[in-house]
Amino acid sequence: MDCSVVPLAKHKDLYMISTTDFFYPLVDDPYLQGKIGCANVLSDLYSFGVSDCDNMLMLLGASNEMPRQDRYIVTKQILQGFNDLAKEAGTCVTGGQSVLNPWPIIGGTATSVCSSTEFIMPVHAVEGDILVLTKALGTQVAVNAHQWLHMENNWNKYCEGVVTRDEVERAYDLAMYSMARLNRTGAILMKKYGAHAATDVTGFGILGHARNLASNQKASVDFEINTLPIIKHMKEVDDKAKMFSLLKGFSAETSGGLLVCLPADKAEDFIKEIQQIDNQPAWIVGKVIKSKNGENNNTNTDNNNNIVHNNNTAYIAENVQVIEVWQ
Repeated sequence: MDCSVVPLAKHKDLYMISTTDFFYPLVDDPYLQGKIGCANVLSDLYSFGVSDCDNMLMLLGASNEMPRQDRYIVTKQILQGFNDLAKEAGTCVTGGQSVLNPWPIIGGTATSVCSSTEFIMPVHAVEGDILVLTKALGTQVAVNAHQWLHMENNWNKYCEGVVTRDEVERAYDLAMYSMARLNRTGAILMKKYGAHAATDVTGFGILGHARNLASNQKASVDFEINTLPIIKHMKEVDDKAKMFSLLKGFSAETSGGLLVCLPADKAEDFIKEIQQIDNQPAWIVGKVIKSKNGENNNTNTDNNNNIVHNNNTAYIAENVQVIEVWQ
């Protein structure tokens, strides 16, 4: 699961929901990199419908291979970006750990103490649910294509003839600001519209995370993904580069959107309200169906002795639709 859920022994019906994550920089702007690091950590809480984080700790690596003055500027900007987004999320950073490292590192931990009614365990998807995604895919492709702007051999090999330099710059900007945007509104609306389960789409790609989520469900169900909203031109770049598996659902995302299982009669309203509040699109990307494994689906029990169907899976439909995102 995306978070650790621990009952507090001394306090009845209270749980500590916590998560941690960190990574190396993937954008040029250190301030926005700090924001991306913060948004990425908080998204795990948000995938449980936890919209309020009680505390954050920061994990920071300052580069010992940068000139001293550059390191001072870059590290200060990363710190500022992380702290500013934490404040926007209604929380703050109270401590953490910093080290010297060849590459900068940014990440942290996020913790919230909740009653059992204040979070959504990601295990209750049922046949007929609708899958909604709250951020476009293709961030890994966009970031790499942007790096290739300055690597002539790679540009000619992977991008020439399928995308212009201006289009790559625009795709990169879209990806960067998407990664730096909080999924908090989605977490709030998950509770309002009765979401049954969710995960955030990050390093395993949409299909990897969908499969993880499906395997945790109590019901014998599969997830069918029939629509992929992708940053415009990134499909063509991946078709030529053949290294990201974007259409197969395995292209890594950083600080991606929430993949939410919603009742069929609530999905459109969820999308409409998230657009009204964040002025950003969300998409219906699939549905929850009866497991193809049927009676042969192996079962196990989780830590609370609930039955889960370990052979539940997710898959990309053969006739998957691609929506080009250019906002």
